[in-house]
Amino acid sequence: MTNDFESQPVAIEVDVRHLTEIQFAQLGLPHIAYVKAIDVNGARAFAIHGADGTPMGVAPGLDIAFAAVGQHEMLAVRVH
Repeated sequence: MTNDFESQPVAIEVDVRHLTEIQFAQLGLPHIAYVKAIDVNGARAFAIHGADGTPMGVAPGLDIAFAAVGQHEMLAVRVH
């Protein structure tokens, strides 16, 4: 017999004003990737970074970058 509560997500309320720098950097880490336009040898490319700023990859196009992030079941967010 399974408990119905085991499969339900639990919402946790966090006041981000009280997070340390490290905690703030890790916020959304397993779920969010940031995509930013960069220059690679004179050509436009798109860098993919984890929520904490860790480089994850580079893609030649924005659509490819977003697809790569989606394949890892993460949400892509574009930064300027």
